[in-house]
Amino acid sequence: MNQNIYFEDKQFKGAGSVWPFLKRLFKYSLRYPKWFIGFTAGIVLVGLTDALWPVIWMHFLDDVIVPMVLNYEEFRLQGKAFEIETAPLWKYFGLFFGNGVLQVIGVYYFIVLAGRLQEHVLYDLRQEMFNKLQNLQHSFYDKSAMGWLLSRLTSDTDRVAELISWGFLELLWGFTMIMACLGIMFFYSWKLAFIVMLSLPVLFIVSMRLRKLILKYSRRSRKINSEITASYSEHINGVAVNKSTAQEERVSEDFNRLSLQMRKTTFKSTFYTAMYMPIVIFIGALTAIFVINAGGRMAIATPIGITVGTLAAFFGYATRIFEPIMDITRFYANAQNSLSAGERIFGLIDEEVLIKDQEGATDYKNIKGAIEFKNVTFQYVEDKPILKNFNLKINAGQSIALVGATGEGKTTIANLIGRFYDPVEGTIFIDDEDFKTKTMRSLRAQMGIVLQTSHLFKGTIKENLIYGKQDANDEELKAALKAVNAERFLERLNEDVGENGDNLSLGEKQLISFARALIAKPSILIMDEATSSVDTLTEKNIQKGVEELIQNQTSVIIAHRLSTIKNCDRILVIQKGAVIEDGSHKELIQLKGHYYKLYTKQLTELDEQKIVSEV
Repeated sequence: MNQNIYFEDKQFKGAGSVWPFLKRLFKYSLRYPKWFIGFTAGIVLVGLTDALWPVIWMHFLDDVIVPMVLNYEEFRLQGKAFEIETAPLWKYFGLFFGNGVLQVIGVYYFIVLAGRLQEHVLYDLRQEMFNKLQNLQHSFYDKSAMGWLLSRLTSDTDRVAELISWGFLELLWGFTMIMACLGIMFFYSWKLAFIVMLSLPVLFIVSMRLRKLILKYSRRSRKINSEITASYSEHINGVAVNKSTAQEERVSEDFNRLSLQMRKTTFKSTFYTAMYMPIVIFIGALTAIFVINAGGRMAIATPIGITVGTLAAFFGYATRIFEPIMDITRFYANAQNSLSAGERIFGLIDEEVLIKDQEGATDYKNIKGAIEFKNVTFQYVEDKPILKNFNLKINAGQSIALVGATGEGKTTIANLIGRFYDPVEGTIFIDDEDFKTKTMRSLRAQMGIVLQTSHLFKGTIKENLIYGKQDANDEELKAALKAVNAERFLERLNEDVGENGDNLSLGEKQLISFARALIAKPSILIMDEATSSVDTLTEKNIQKGVEELIQNQTSVIIAHRLSTIKNCDRILVIQKGAVIEDGSHKELIQLKGHYYKLYTKQLTELDEQKIVSEV
């Protein structure tokens, strides 16, 4: 099976895509309402206490500093000694201190709860994706690259989870600060508040525009950087080919073109990043100038329009209100940047499970092993059927070998028996029952499958042997290893196999895979090129055990080495999804048809190899 269909990332653009993404993402936070409420309360508390600093400072100036200065001047003119009253100072010291303590409490709680929420959302997302990956049909993996899937579980989840915690912190703190500051300013002077409020749309528009430009060129820069990395790796590894074909100049020009693009986009990204803060600060400074000008006139007017403390407070608000705007626009930019990651995550979570148990499906009890394909049609790609109106009947206990060229449908037949795919048309019966009416778990629990490439999980040899039957006892272990002539592993059961079995040889891994399949005493045994990648001695040892096993159970064996399937009850030659020859080894040799040609050709090749090795 060779398919050029891959699961591609979607492209999401436009502000309209952000809200549905955020709405769904934040539902994960709401699974932990107490933490989310505490987290939100902590942020609001910090925002409110931040907004109170200029107010406290205003009253401190108006109620303490200004009266003291006036009294001091009056006492000086009268030639009297002036004594500072400390009670008001201690009062405002307490207010400053108390506001600071509240802010510290709020910061502590939102940091702790932000971490908890982020880790729990990470856990939920990864668990949902992993569970979905375990239940998805094989066809999904046919079109999904491994790197694509791994990035969903790692970098993508990190990005969106951070948006829920620290990103939401910036958003909520920003809105709290803006609303609190505007409310306080309008309470004390609507005229000055109106001046500050007029600057907010300008700040928002400029910030959003610059953020989008930074994001645009940052994305483009990352894309070109990946192309540069790929080009560098490709042409360094292929430098001999470039030299031998005199392509050094052309390759260098191509690389130079990519480097120039990288230089331009990186410069623009850096330029807009560098411009962002000065422009925002400049707008904030202009606002402060207008506030000082208007407020100063009001402060020296007769009668006095505002107090000195109020002017000082408004100056503070005018210079610091751009900070929450920067945080809000930063959140928006991060949300845009995380949008594609979020859609990839939810795209995987929402992927439809096509092969699943029907409602009301019952379990297989004890499978005997009779298999029948009845008018089965199957295709991996639309309008390109691998099997068409395919019919095959295998009696319980029969050993069947499937032979033929690559891509003719042998592996497809084996995959359909294990219900890794469902037929497009037709029915497959196991023990005269439509296997769609039975649970997949009960079917596969009584089936042993050994593939050409063995996969071992990290752990000991014993843990891998009993992977499919956790309660296997020592006698069952011994019997399974003996069946494949691998008793030597009995002394190595606690040996660690390493990552993907790297501590073992290829032949040893394959022997363990055989024993793992047999330890559950399967009613149906499927072997897909199971011995093609091992050495001749290992293959002979496996073959001896397999010959004993297939006498008592239904076996479907796919093999290119025809010498390994001579003792099968039936040998089926598959061509273009159809059985063109069916019989025992002896019968097909006497027929002198397609199987005869394949078998004699392999014997000739083996004889030639033997002669060459002896020379």
